[in-house]
Amino acid sequence: MSIVDNRKAYHDYFIEERFEAGLVLEGWEVKAIRAGQVQLKESYLIARDGEIWVIGMHISPLSNISTHITPNPTRTRKLLLHAAEIGKLLGKVEQRGYTMVPLNLHYKRGRIKMDFGLGRGKKQHDKRQSARDKDWQREKERIMKHDVRRQRDD
Repeated sequence: MSIVDNRKAYHDYFIEERFEAGLVLEGWEVKAIRAGQVQLKESYLIARDGEIWVIGMHISPLSNISTHITPNPTRTRKLLLHAAEIGKLLGKVEQRGYTMVPLNLHYKRGRIKMDFGLGRGKKQHDKRQSARDKDWQREKERIMKHDVRRQRDD
């Protein structure tokens, strides 16, 4: 079950490979994510010291959190991956010029997981072409639906 999607990622990047990872979260963050108070739009992933970190993921604290906690909505959070997976990702990012982009947050067996992808940035003309293709698909669906209704009426 998806919690939040990063639709901007598909607009800005050609996603070629997808991965799933756990996140290191604090208790108030888990509660806020379950309440839907999370945004992935401006977030990105970096590799530092052999670990993968998500930066810019905004989790709005709930109003009823404890008074002894000082929440930081945009703190850097660590992704939980095996060392072999991290090595494979780092090789692709450094050698082939891929970017790691967060795609969505979802539940898996009661845990919060993040899907992220290896992608290449789209140029402006690629974005326009993607928009044209999407419009054409929508138009095709509309025409097919109209034809089915006409055949039913005949």
